[in-house]
Amino acid sequence: MSEDEPAENISGGETGGGRFDQFQPGDGTSRAETVVDRLGDLYWQKTYGVRESQSDSRANQNAERSGDGQDAFECLVRTILSQNTSDKASQPAHDELIGRYGGGDLAESLATADRDELAETISAAGLYNQKSETITRIARRVEEEYGGATEFDAFVREEDYDAVREALLDMKGVGPKTADCVLLFAGGRGGVFPVDTHVHRIYRRMGIAPADADHEQVRQVLESQVPAEKCGFGHTASIQFGREYCSARNPACLDDPEACPMADLCEQVGVSPETGEVVDPAEAE
Repeated sequence: MSEDEPAENISGGETGGGRFDQFQPGDGTSRAETVVDRLGDLYWQKTYGVRESQSDSRANQNAERSGDGQDAFECLVRTILSQNTSDKASQPAHDELIGRYGGGDLAESLATADRDELAETISAAGLYNQKSETITRIARRVEEEYGGATEFDAFVREEDYDAVREALLDMKGVGPKTADCVLLFAGGRGGVFPVDTHVHRIYRRMGIAPADADHEQVRQVLESQVPAEKCGFGHTASIQFGREYCSARNPACLDDPEACPMADLCEQVGVSPETGEVVDPAEAE
């Protein structure tokens, strides 16, 4: 495991919506699953068990779910804090926020929080003015529309998957990746594979998803090819792989194709070791 790798990802782990289980490699029926299995050899060698949901046919069909998990509103706040920053930066911000505003209904506390005080509390996460505004606005909406964090948590766990995802995406400041992290780690929707910039780049560069696929299309490809119980781990480990090996501008294969542990699985779409050129896969000839 890399020295820079956090002990747990902000979206997963015991405090982030699940428990750790030993990672079980599969039979490699798809290239995407083979990639995720190899990530299991590189990193934690664990999967994230996710919170049990009472009514999700997608997860019931495919996923083995377990653990009490984190409530949905706190998971939503954690994921907002993690936007455009590292876990190393966002984790202290989360801890400070819970230390100051936790202990009761978190949505109620944050809905009435002083904006400047909240921004100072989460300053370690970066973009703290923008994030404090987003968190306060969403907290007020959760209070007004659901009655508080407990009721919002029940909505995320028990209502129809499409209805929950639509409601999350209707909140200003919540994009598909954030919504999917809440669905996966707090809602018990085990077959959800959140797609951030790293995941979007990696699986198009490998040729697993079409080069011009948008985030939603990449998500659909991965969710159809990766077993439900591996999606949480696949998401977090792919992010680590993107940071360590498959960066946007200087992927490991650029200087030495064999330096990347995925070399035999990757089509290097948009990467040309011969010329040193690296472009977005959608721009590759």
